[in-house]
Amino acid sequence: MSAAHDEILTSVLSLPEADRILLATEILDSVAEPMPGMSIDDSNLAEELNRRHASMDDSISASELFSRLDEIRRK
Repeated sequence: MSAAHDEILTSVLSLPEADRILLATEILDSVAEPMPGMSIDDSNLAEELNRRHASMDDSISASELFSRLDEIRRK
C-alpha cells in the first residue's frame, strides 16, 4: 500500500473509537455498489453467524491442534 495509506491509517487509528466508527461508516457509505456478502441487511447473515458460532463449540485452540499434530507425528 502507499505511504499516504499508511499515514492515514495511523492517524485514523489514533482517533477515539466513536470517531473511528463514524469514519468507517462514512467510508462504507461512499462505496457506490455494496460488496456482496457485506450487507448487515442480508436476511441470511444472522443465520450464518449463528451457525458459525455454534460450530465453534466443538473447536479447539491452535495450540491444542499443534499439540495433537505433534503427538501424531511422534507415533
